[in-house]
Amino acid sequence: MKNFIFIFFVGLFPAQQTWNLQQSLEYATTHHPLIKQATVTVTKNEKLIIASKGMLLPSAEAGVKHNYSFGSSINQSSNQREALNTQYDELNVRADWELFNWKNFLNISLSRLNKETSTYKLKQAQNDVKLNVIQMFFTYQNSRSWLNVLETQISGIEDQIKRTEKEVEIGNRPKSDVYDIKANLGTLQEQWVSAKNQRDLAKINLLNAVAVTTDSIDFVLDDEKALAGAEFQDTDFTKKLLEKNPAYQSAMAEITAMRKREEVARSGYLPTLNGSYSWSSFYNKALGKNDVQTVSFSDQFSQNKNQSLAFGLNIPIFNKLQVKTNVEIAKLNTINSNLDKELVINNLTQTINSIKAQFLNAQEKYNLLDANFENQKLSFQKSEEKYREGLMDAYTFFVVRNGWLQANYNLISSKNEVIQQTELLKVLESGL
Repeated sequence: MKNFIFIFFVGLFPAQQTWNLQQSLEYATTHHPLIKQATVTVTKNEKLIIASKGMLLPSAEAGVKHNYSFGSSINQSSNQREALNTQYDELNVRADWELFNWKNFLNISLSRLNKETSTYKLKQAQNDVKLNVIQMFFTYQNSRSWLNVLETQISGIEDQIKRTEKEVEIGNRPKSDVYDIKANLGTLQEQWVSAKNQRDLAKINLLNAVAVTTDSIDFVLDDEKALAGAEFQDTDFTKKLLEKNPAYQSAMAEITAMRKREEVARSGYLPTLNGSYSWSSFYNKALGKNDVQTVSFSDQFSQNKNQSLAFGLNIPIFNKLQVKTNVEIAKLNTINSNLDKELVINNLTQTINSIKAQFLNAQEKYNLLDANFENQKLSFQKSEEKYREGLMDAYTFFVVRNGWLQANYNLISSKNEVIQQTELLKVLESGL
């Protein structure tokens, strides 16, 4: 029974998984609702291509009719109208074929363009999800690092309070040192509460970005994550990234599709050629009159057969200004698509240049912090020795210690910033 209870609770609370950035990106790009919606749109447009091709094929239908007529009817024997109840059965087959309609051919091209556009938008959705995951991932890492710094500070101060109280008892320290340290501990505890809240919110946002609804994953940064450089010196750097970006490609494909829609709208001015074929036969029987001779079903079915073949040419003359209006609207939609392209170019240029600026700034900052880190480490060690020897008061040592921990956090945060901008750049560099 105890084993059963243990297994039950293990099932309720599964072990927490550990994901790095790459695992988070892989999961998000296959499970996020935005990706699934974009994938459905691609599939739907593939079906529309089949539907548009189907418009080139003929349509056929068969029908059976069975009805009764009461009152005045035609007597099949005398071919005269009289008061007669009859049974009437009919079988018909019909085929219609739009032999030529330029709009059908244009719709095939348009459906292919729509499918191409939706493919670009799928890749764009994947990029948007990746960019968001990367930003949320490093926001969480930084907030967790800051919380660890505060926890280290609080733990160190608690030990420092104990040591200082012992030194006060033997007369090596004034009582005020204890008060100063405890006051600083309270301040740090308040910061810890805020930092914990920021970390929790950052994880909630990261889980949402990855499309995970349960807090069963711990996100960690690879320890040996190398710092990579980027070729920003290329004069065509922004242009190259812009032209291969799916958002830009989607905007260009949308413009092409809008121009095709103009052609589809203009096709309303063109004539269409139609053909149709029908075959039918019927059986008629008088009800309630034994003196009326009825031809057998097989004979009537053979005698009453009828076939028709028709061709028609439809030339539009006046259509209540509908075609003209549709053409004008299509032109305006094309203009609007060009404006959308300009917005995409502006936004992508801003994004690319911002990543470039932040990368270079973060890289320079990290190099400076890394170069000075060893000096800060030695400075802290000397200050710690002075404090233990009674050559430095508790408050001054507290400030030095906090500065050292802050330097540790700044180095980690700066390195994370370089890695973050590198990962963002990788997403923008990836094409279809």
